[in-house]
Amino acid sequence: MFSIHRTLLLALLGAYASTVLASAQATTSQTDPSTDPSISSPVACVYVASSNGSTEQINGYAALPNGSLTAIPGSPFPYNVNYMAVNSAWLFGIANVDEDLYSFSIAASGALTLKDQLTVVTNGDGLISDYLDHTGATLYADLYSTNNDYLSYSIDQLTGQLTQVGDLAGGPPNNSRVSFIGNNEFAYSSSCYHFGPEIIGVQRNTDGTLSYLSNFNPPYPKGPAGDFWCPWRAAADPTDHLAVAMQPYNGNWVSQGPYQLATYTVDSSGNLTTTSTSSNMPKVAVGTVNDYWMSPNGKYLAVGGSTGLQIFHFNGANPITKFTGLPTANRIIQMFWDNANHLYAISDTAGKLYVFTVTSTGVTQAPGSPHSIATSQSIIVLPKM
Repeated sequence: MFSIHRTLLLALLGAYASTVLASAQATTSQTDPSTDPSISSPVACVYVASSNGSTEQINGYAALPNGSLTAIPGSPFPYNVNYMAVNSAWLFGIANVDEDLYSFSIAASGALTLKDQLTVVTNGDGLISDYLDHTGATLYADLYSTNNDYLSYSIDQLTGQLTQVGDLAGGPPNNSRVSFIGNNEFAYSSSCYHFGPEIIGVQRNTDGTLSYLSNFNPPYPKGPAGDFWCPWRAAADPTDHLAVAMQPYNGNWVSQGPYQLATYTVDSSGNLTTTSTSSNMPKVAVGTVNDYWMSPNGKYLAVGGSTGLQIFHFNGANPITKFTGLPTANRIIQMFWDNANHLYAISDTAGKLYVFTVTSTGVTQAPGSPHSIATSQSIIVLPKM
């Protein structure tokens, strides 16, 4: 009798174990790493610099595939920087009344360690932005001064030390960083300081320094008679196209409407052509444009301004077209993309960090977005994939 009962019990236990194992295997096979943050690796590191007068810090986050954020170990990092640039190993920030360039090493976890500090002779003026070429080999900083210089620095990738290699005077004021096209040779910006419209083209030399393109005379879009365009900045796609935000004015310096978005094509010599006109350039709904940035795949252009954020389809040489309304109506001052369809944008007035997932089917906020960050002043994103 005992043997029969024992045999029956073992059979039942074996059947139960097989059922549990099969259930576990089914659960595992149905788990999607892209939607389960607990088993996903970060797709980006996100750094937001904030300062409220008494507390200055860099807030670091690891972004998971669904766009949710977790704090990087050691964050927040106790440094006061404004404007940041990043390559795979180093984060650079402007500090100390816009006169110093800090170099932070980036650990595998995304944690930051200050490694070097370079004081720039600004003669009482200040550095107003910093950024890298596509290879991450050269750091550029805009010096807002009498000359409005573009400064170039080589980077020691082992120590983070910066060495100035170039100073190109005569650049535009007003934080007009240049944007490199896909070949990493030509870069562009624009300005309308004191209603003097100017589109700037530069060439990156083999040593990383910049020089102005010779005989550079870019056309402006056609518009109503008597009007002119006031451009600001530029955003390049991964190939040879640019988006340039412009606002129409009449001859009496009176605005004739909201900013509109022009598109340009770059030829092999760095010259620009455009088919944009006042009638085929989309109008933005974000008020005064503060920032705009191209997605890594060149399909989308995000535009942030005084009254919100808007995303457009970028179509190469063809006219830019509207994609969304205003996912947020809060003032947006800066934004960046990762390589996993996420857009990160900060609002200083609302004290928010927004994370949006942008695909062909629409724009949605990521889990946990928006995140509260008081007095945010700049953001940078390091893609991890």
